[in-house]
Amino acid sequence: MTLTNPLPRRASLHEQTYQTLRTSILSGELPPGDRLVETQLATQLEVSRTPIREALRQLQREGLVAVDSSGGLRVISVSVSDAVHLYDCRIALEEAAVRDACLNASDLTLDELQQSIAQSERAVQREASTLNTFEMLNLDYQFHRKIAESTGNPWLTDLLDQVFDKMMLLRVQTTRHNPRVLEICHEHRQICGAIASRDPATAIASITEHLNASKVRVVSALEALQTPQSVDV
Repeated sequence: MTLTNPLPRRASLHEQTYQTLRTSILSGELPPGDRLVETQLATQLEVSRTPIREALRQLQREGLVAVDSSGGLRVISVSVSDAVHLYDCRIALEEAAVRDACLNASDLTLDELQQSIAQSERAVQREASTLNTFEMLNLDYQFHRKIAESTGNPWLTDLLDQVFDKMMLLRVQTTRHNPRVLEICHEHRQICGAIASRDPATAIASITEHLNASKVRVVSALEALQTPQSVDV
């Protein structure tokens, strides 16, 4: 566990500390299962233990950090069972999102979705790297979030954000060993085309097929990680 950059002094130290730790967790810099020690984090971020403690409490409330059997704090690891439940929740929410997006998505949103897909296609062609994988994860997140935002339903977007956070941890766990789980551009094009055609039935079918396929890929990768052969996946 190493965080190299001290915090700039801008907003409150608690908020800066929280955002830095949250980003480090979701990017995989602090990987699933990593132990979080207040004194070490305080030294690395050049702050006192108070904002560290407050930030860790907030991350614990969000479910990104949990107490382990020894009473210490660790970045959560997403189990196979967790992954299945998360995908089930996400499918229900995103079916509602694409249905409403067919009614409300603007031409600008459709253009942004197409641009996101094009960026993903370019990223897939590049040589595999941690940075490229994180970029692809972020592009995937942005694609789905733009659809949710286009519905005009902030509650739906907020609920999806909560699921996306846990999903990001899950994807960090699996893509590190199997980047092919991110080869989803064709599926995104089908979803975007259905929204552009204002066809809710096709859009719902496309998003359901896409997320079920992603569920199979990710769960398979997660199961492989839990076997001795997982290092070669």
